Amino acid sequence: MEDIELQKIWAEYDRKLEESRVLNLQSWALNLKSFEAIQMQKAKTKLNRLASFKIGAVVLGIVWVLFLSFLIFNRLTWQGIIFNISAGMIVLITAIAIIVYIKHVVLIRQIDNSENIVDTQRKLALLQSSTIRIIGILWLQLPFYATFFLTPSMLYNWSMWQWLIVISVTGLFTIAALWLYKNISYKNKNKKWFRVLFNSTEWTSVTRAMFFLDEIEEFKKNN
Repeated sequence: MEDIELQKIWAEYDRKLEESRVLNLQSWALNLKSFEAIQMQKAKTKLNRLASFKIGAVVLGIVWVLFLSFLIFNRLTWQGIIFNISAGMIVLITAIAIIVYIKHVVLIRQIDNSENIVDTQRKLALLQSSTIRIIGILWLQLPFYATFFLTPSMLYNWSMWQWLIVISVTGLFTIAALWLYKNISYKNKNKKWFRVLFNSTEWTSVTRAMFFLDEIEEFKKNN
């Protein structure tokens, strides 16, 4: 008789233990879902700000391309050949950036409509790598800002010192542009010069959004 009572007590204890475990699991799932919703909202707020930034950049880029194209069209002469080549390269690189930025805005809108965390993380990583790549490409414009004002007549009448100054400045700009194009990469993200160059909404919005989603994984591990 005592064995039967003892078995009942143990059975009741096991039942309550199981109920407690289920309740804890349900509570954890509810807390996780709430935390995920909060973190996703934080990430989307950052990304909406980034989308506005990129839309503004696209508008300014289009205005800049149209302005330079107008100047090129009105300087289709021998004296304007250096300007046309320099401005043409700036237009080409800016047009590439405009196309990429439009793709970024589309990608951000896809993220904003997504509730899948893994898919969102993948798209954020793609957005981050694409941002690094296009900023490196934009720096390739730098040498052409040192040559757009030149004309054949100016070069013909220049002294050796004037030639030396322009060649030196253009050379330095070219070296700087190529170095930045080569070295702007994720592996250098912790270097001081990288943090200075990327201390803007365009970069910090993506990194903060990724941080908010990473906190969800930490929450799962810690709980």
